[in-house]
Amino acid sequence: MTQSKPRLLVVDDDRIVLSSLVAGLTRAGFDVVVATNGDEARRMAVDVQPALVVLDAEMDSGNGLDAAEFLARDARIPFLVVAPVRNDRLQQRAAACGAVGVVAKPVDLTKLVPAIRAALERAGSSPRAAEEASLLADALGGAHGPQALIALGILVERHKVNCDEAVRMLRQRSAAEGRPVDEAALAIIEQAERATRPPV
Repeated sequence: MTQSKPRLLVVDDDRIVLSSLVAGLTRAGFDVVVATNGDEARRMAVDVQPALVVLDAEMDSGNGLDAAEFLARDARIPFLVVAPVRNDRLQQRAAACGAVGVVAKPVDLTKLVPAIRAALERAGSSPRAAEEASLLADALGGAHGPQALIALGILVERHKVNCDEAVRMLRQRSAAEGRPVDEAALAIIEQAERATRPPV
């Protein structure tokens, strides 16, 4: 019996970015549906019941975080927020809304795909989307940046383990290297990027 592909709802009002994300995520093995504004995202979330929503926080046609609040409070669907890397206020609001992670813009698919896989793994172990960010923070021992979620996705992929085991591995590496979890996570991401970078 074949396992069905996880369905993602990708929300972005930039159609070029949206097309690029759909192509990349489809190649990565996801079933992708799209919305181009917050209102459409709310309707699609109810209609198609995706496993995860990838949501642009800044859209000209409406605030993506309004849709995020609906996803957490009413639809109970986990979501990742895409936000500018230096916009701390927006990232904090996303976390407060219940985002399972924040991915920096411009989106790098080599970081987005592991983050999505880690978020799906984490979401599968809990019935409420709004609890996911706090569950991850509890598991890692405090609040952490988006790199922790990406590193967990890389560990899940590389070692074929579940998210709880990936959390244990990340904490173990952090302790062994004597540095904070976020720094250990960043080292894992950089190592993965070096491994996939074509030789010059």
